[in-house]
Parts: sequence; C-alpha cells; structure tokens
Amino acid sequence: MKKTILGAATLGAMALAATGASAQTQPATGFYVGLGVGANFHSHENGNLGPVGGRIDFRTGHVVVLNAGYAFGNGIRAEIEAAYRENQVDHISVGGVRANRQQGWLRQYGVMGNAYYDIPVGVNLGGFSINPYVGAGLGFMWSDYDDVRGDFTASTVAVIKGSGRLAFQGIAGIAVGLDAVAPGLSLTTEYRYLNTRERDARSARFTPTEVRGSFRGDNHNHAVLLGLRYAFGTPAPMPVVAPAPAPAPAPARTFLVFFDWDRADLTDRARQIIGEAATNARTVSSTRIEVSGHADRTGAAAYNQRLSVRRAEAVAAELVRRGINRNEITIQGFGFDRPLVPTAQGVREPQNRRVEIVLR
Repeated sequence: MKKTILGAATLGAMALAATGASAQTQPATGFYVGLGVGANFHSHENGNLGPVGGRIDFRTGHVVVLNAGYAFGNGIRAEIEAAYRENQVDHISVGGVRANRQQGWLRQYGVMGNAYYDIPVGVNLGGFSINPYVGAGLGFMWSDYDDVRGDFTASTVAVIKGSGRLAFQGIAGIAVGLDAVAPGLSLTTEYRYLNTRERDARSARFTPTEVRGSFRGDNHNHAVLLGLRYAFGTPAPMPVVAPAPAPAPAPARTFLVFFDWDRADLTDRARQIIGEAATNARTVSSTRIEVSGHADRTGAAAYNQRLSVRRAEAVAAELVRRGINRNEITIQGFGFDRPLVPTAQGVREPQNRRVEIVLR
C-alpha cells in the first residue's frame, strides 16, 4: 500500500508541476466509457514448490482495461472496471536450482470499483486540454496458473490451481482532451499498481514421486497504459469568432487654392474652392482642418516663407467667415521647400503658388 500511495503521489506531483501555471479547465460531467491497453510487470512469486521453497519469475506481459463511469462535475468520478492481465513464465527455481525448461502463463481477470479525483489544474491549448488525475480501486481478481511447470533433471514441478482474492489498486494518470478533434474524446496515459492478498495454489512434484504442497504467491503488478475515454453529451467547443475589424478611417480630403505671383489675396475661384471645403468639413464632421501655404522658387527663401504663411492665413480667415470654428484650423507655411512641381531656382510655377486645405 505504501508503494501504491508513493507511486500515485509522485505522478500526481509531476502533473501538477507541469501544469501549475496554467489556466483551469472545466471538470468532466456525466457518463463516460474508456479502454486502456499497456504493459503489465508482474513481480516474482515465492512459495513451496513441492517439499521445498521455490520461486517463479515472469516476463513483461500485457493488460487490457475496460471501464464505464460517471463524473459528478466537481472533480470526482466513480467507475466500474473489468481488467485482464497476462504474463508468461520466465523461469522457475526450486531450492535455488533453476529449471532446465519452463513454461506456462499467469492470467488474471476480475472486476474493480474505482474512485478518481481530477486535479483542477490543466492546460488548454487550442482546444487540447491536459488534466492530471489520481484514483484508487477495490475489487476481486482471479488468478489462473495455466500449465505452469518447470522440468528439472530428476523431477517436474507444476502449479495446478489458481484462486480468487480481494484486490486493491492505486492509479495516477494524465488525460489529454481532444475536443478540437471530437467533443468528449480524451487520450489517457496511466500508471497502475495492483495487489491482492496472498493466493492459494497447489504445487505437485511429479517425478520420481508425486508430492503435493501449498503455494502461496505474492501478487504485485505494475502497469503502464495508454487509452481512450469518451464522455457522452459533451458539447462541441464554441467557435472562436474573430472581432469585427475596426472601420477604416475616412480618407482625408484635400482642396487646392492657387494664387497669383507674389500675391496673397483670394481670387473669386479661390473663394469658391474654400466654400466647397467649408461645406465638406461640415458634411463629413471634420475634427481638424490643416491649412498649409506654399510658394514657387522665385525670390529669397525668407520672403517666400512669410508669403506662404500670409496665403495660409488668408484661406483660414475665409474658412472662418464661412462658419468654420477657428479652433479647428491649424496654419503652417513651407515657403518653396515642398513644391508640387519641381523646378529650378527662379522659375515661376503657378501650381507651386498654392494653399492646401486638408480635412481630417
């Protein structure tokens, strides 16, 4: 029993360490069924084989487990299990002498009632959850010695009877939820320790004389299983709905107001364009209006800088006259540093003598 508790606690601690910083997953609820297969390691058995003490060692065998249970939604599960274990005889010794030839199988089958606790810490990665659990079981196991015998130089020893005994087991495992593949389906991996009370069997020494004796073998089983578990009524995972994209900002609208050479006063056409800009500003609920003045590449840079600012101020004043709040307007001048049409210094270019109105 100490080995059982230690094994379960060790695997449980490993699972907790692996998942300690993860998000909690929902506990299982409702009926489920499961199937597990794996390797069974049966310890050697000691007893009286004929008139003297003997020992039987077994090879690694296999185990099959079928179970059906109910999960209460609070981490507790209860189930009924049917199990079958089979191990082939490896060698037989009597009085320290090993048989020249040995054969036979140990087959165990029975029914167990198990209780589990699903540790409420798990990883959830894109629909694949990882949930550790521990459990214990109590039931009845039958052991059948099938043609177990060892041939020695002058005799043959056989175990000719099996028996049933009360059994208990400890379980530790990890379930990987495959809801992203099939709702309710889980892949399980487990360690199980199973033991029963000492079993009664009969041994016989056939040659040169028949001597019957009692054989009481220990029954320690360590098993590692891989299995599948299916929970009924598990809803399909909700699809991840991508948030609606934010509406694209309305493109900025730009209006160009042109000026005569070396002038900052507004022409009739210029006032018409400014009026259109003011109307659009109210229609699109503009929150900021940028007014930028420019000049062509004739004259000194400092003079053209001041001229570009005067042109911008003239346009801003007309916007205010047409109902635009002055606080919504920003003014700046760039001189001839940002020409619309690149030219050489000293060239008059009408398209560079402009003010740009940008509605944001």
